[in-house]
Amino acid sequence: MKQQKTSLLRNNAVQTLLASLLCILLGLLIGYIALLLINPAGASEAITTIIKNFMTYSKPATQLKNLGNTLVKTAPLLMCSLSVLFAYKAGLFNIGAAGQYVVGAGAGLYCALAWQLPWYLCLLASILAGAALGAVSGLLKAYCNVNEVISCIMLNWISLYAVNTLLNLVKEETSPYTLNLLNTSPGSALPSLGLGALFSGNKYVTIAIPLSVLVAVAVWVLLEKTKLGYELKATGCNKFAAQYCGMQEKKNTILTMAIAGGLAGMGAALLFLTGFEQWQCTQSSVPGMGFNGIAAAFLGGLNPLGTILSSYFIQHITNGGAYVDKTMYSAQISDFISALIIYLCGFVLFFKFTLNRWLDRRDEKRTKAAQADPQKGGMAE
Repeated sequence: MKQQKTSLLRNNAVQTLLASLLCILLGLLIGYIALLLINPAGASEAITTIIKNFMTYSKPATQLKNLGNTLVKTAPLLMCSLSVLFAYKAGLFNIGAAGQYVVGAGAGLYCALAWQLPWYLCLLASILAGAALGAVSGLLKAYCNVNEVISCIMLNWISLYAVNTLLNLVKEETSPYTLNLLNTSPGSALPSLGLGALFSGNKYVTIAIPLSVLVAVAVWVLLEKTKLGYELKATGCNKFAAQYCGMQEKKNTILTMAIAGGLAGMGAALLFLTGFEQWQCTQSSVPGMGFNGIAAAFLGGLNPLGTILSSYFIQHITNGGAYVDKTMYSAQISDFISALIIYLCGFVLFFKFTLNRWLDRRDEKRTKAAQADPQKGGMAE
């Protein structure tokens, strides 16, 4: 029994699950303490409301509709987390998922609102725009040895202001927001295929949700079951060894960043092509979706399938904060609690490392004890 327990704790999936749950619990606990310090009278109700999210409503129809809204925001977050994960598996840190998400939104919305192209071409435009931006960082890394973190950070801001300028051409006259997609070009919106009816007629629930899950499965297959995935990971581990084995390390670096960028760009299309949000052409900060994808990737244990659950959880907590009593707490309290959990997600690998060290020390003590017993027995005889 003891050996079975030890082997279970040694399992990578179990360790990831335990570390992720610990991050979530710590985040909620610290958030609850903060609520107590701000206003202890409503702290318990507030943290419960955040956890319940759409379940705060009593009518099942309203619950389903708001669940649909959470899932609509989960799809782009999942794609951004896959973008970060894919690059990380290949030894690269794609902090540029935010910028790739921005250019994906710009390309998809411009094709929809200016040219009124069908949804699949708008989706393709978003993917290609994100891939192109990711490839720029890959080229700089491969041929100029420019750290991808530095190039990605600079490209994030370049992308934001370039997209703001582009989408100014298709914005409403009386507001800083782009034209309403569903009114301007309904053929450019992602089709629902009847999925909206499952969520009390929520018109924003489209094929984006199942499509993002299918992409997560495809990424897992690519990384774990294909020759290309093996080569990309091998290049990330040691580009010199990969080159010695005949792999094209420069090509693999560029391809990795291009695929990662395409995933983030697709994430933007899966949100903005539903009509759920309009782009604000005057915004001066990069959308947080790409950065939240980093947390979702690590909370999911850097596993494409695990990111499905982690992306939903982060979005669930974020949306749940909208129902907190604003007379007691500011509107940003949910973002604060989400940020705590997101921050703690960075310690998933640290928790796993700590657990493994504790298991090593425990096994070492047991081994020494087992070796000492026969010696004692022999001396007694």
